[in-house]
Amino acid sequence: MTLPLLGQVVGLMALALCIAAFASKRDDRLLAILIFANVAFAVQFFLMGGLVAGAISSLIVVRIALVRRFKRDARVMAAMLAATVAVAAPAWSGPADLVPLAAGLIGTYAMFMTDGIAMRLLLAGGAACWMAANWLSGSAGAFAAEALILVTNAVTIARLARERRAEPA
Repeated sequence: MTLPLLGQVVGLMALALCIAAFASKRDDRLLAILIFANVAFAVQFFLMGGLVAGAISSLIVVRIALVRRFKRDARVMAAMLAATVAVAAPAWSGPADLVPLAAGLIGTYAMFMTDGIAMRLLLAGGAACWMAANWLSGSAGAFAAEALILVTNAVTIARLARERRAEPA
């Protein structure tokens, strides 16, 4: 099996993990499953030659672990934003690398500073950036994963909004 083909397979594994993550209404479960999904995404990007995307996906694993411990800590978030830019810089190859960088920055802010529907809306913006990064890297599996993540995330946002409206004032 060639490395790009193996990357496609790993991208499909990430898909299953992401659907399970974004189907959850519980933020803690979403974040826990996303750790494993982002390990798979990092491997997939590295196998397909997407060094910036792979590096940022690797950093996302660290970010999620920190978010679970330091939610709303602006200093830790700022350090992760700086680390995201620092990880992208050495592997930078051109304007296309802005897309995974934007995804990493949006996701960092979303996870540290928001929760519930607001977090999921920002993560949808990050998912759109990852869709573009996956398209540019040629990963059909990861592109499909992000498209399904957007749909699953939208359904979960609707479920959370419905729950919120049903709660007594």
